[in-house]
Amino acid sequence: MSEENNGIDVGYVAKLACIDLTEEEKDLFHGQLDQVLHYVEQLNELDVSDVEPTAHAIPVFNVFRKDEVGTSLNHQDVMANAPSAADGHIRVPKIIDQ
Repeated sequence: MSEENNGIDVGYVAKLACIDLTEEEKDLFHGQLDQVLHYVEQLNELDVSDVEPTAHAIPVFNVFRKDEVGTSLNHQDVMANAPSAADGHIRVPKIIDQ
């Protein structure tokens, strides 16, 4: 079975997502992608001209509070609880591959 699906290359997308797929998994996802795209085509046939666009299914309102100065944590206490610290900063693991 081809990895191409309506211009979408399953192997290429998996590579972008840093996911190693076997040929069987690529075939499986290719079939599933076919089903999703077929369903989207069906949805595109619906007349939604009278439907008001919404961002949420139910009304959502922001809840604001006053921005008031409060007590913050002591820097030494924070550093004492950090799993790794150097020069007054919390060290975190590198997350970007080069």
